[in-house]
Amino acid sequence: MKNFKNIIKITGFLFPSYSVFFLFVLFPLVYSFYLSFFSYNLLLYGNAKFVGLANYINLIKDEVFWVSLLNTLVFTLATVFPTMVIGLLLAIILNDKLKFKALFRTAAFIPVVTSLVAAAIIWSLVLDSTSSGLVNSILLKLGLVPQAWLSSSKWALFSVSIMSIWKGVGYVMIIYIAGLQSIPDQYYEAISIDGGGTVAKFLYVTLPLLKPTTAFVLTTQIISSFQVFTPIYIMTGGGPGYSSNTIVNYLYQQGFQDFKMGYASTIAYALFTILFVITMLQKKFLQTEDVLY
Repeated sequence: MKNFKNIIKITGFLFPSYSVFFLFVLFPLVYSFYLSFFSYNLLLYGNAKFVGLANYINLIKDEVFWVSLLNTLVFTLATVFPTMVIGLLLAIILNDKLKFKALFRTAAFIPVVTSLVAAAIIWSLVLDSTSSGLVNSILLKLGLVPQAWLSSSKWALFSVSIMSIWKGVGYVMIIYIAGLQSIPDQYYEAISIDGGGTVAKFLYVTLPLLKPTTAFVLTTQIISSFQVFTPIYIMTGGGPGYSSNTIVNYLYQQGFQDFKMGYASTIAYALFTILFVITMLQKKFLQTEDVLY
């Protein structure tokens, strides 16, 4: 009887969180997979028509999907590694004994907690294609040619990438600072005794012992970059043409503009499969061993 009462109590405590999980995570996950085998218009209730694998076959033949996938890969390469490198450099600088380092850390982290919508709107004004845009006005004063940053197929995706790097550097910096602070000073003292300088300390102590941190940051940053939506939607709308369209933007267009929920669910599961494969590859090639301090 006592065990039964304990089970009731535990169930009561867990019920709210499990209800939220089943209602907003598990059910949509299963139902979207179910919908991916149907032709279903969101505006016409009850018109779902079973089409089997037709959505997946059409996805393979869909040129816009492949363009969106390529743009997503380019965006990932253009943002993840620069963000990690800059974040690591800032972490090393701001982890050292530096005057006002708390102020500098706060300044670097502010973009992370800034509303993404507000940040995207501000950057749209900064990168405005007219001469009134901040960047173009600076270029004019320097005697250089202004660029159509957000309305040119050459610069649109690059411009959004710059904004995303600015937004994400602070997060990476904080994670790396936590990793740096977990490295015992004895390792640095030992390599100093052996005559190692700053470069040797970085190559033979800092980088190896930051491997678990780097694996975590790399995984989360790649997943985040593959799911990019808001900056693209606000700053370029996926254009001009499809030059800055990403997978999630294409999913949104199919599901909530063209109302093809079955096809949108297919795109969602294609994205899930890609991220799952990438995560498994990262786990295999970036396996980290626990370090006992």
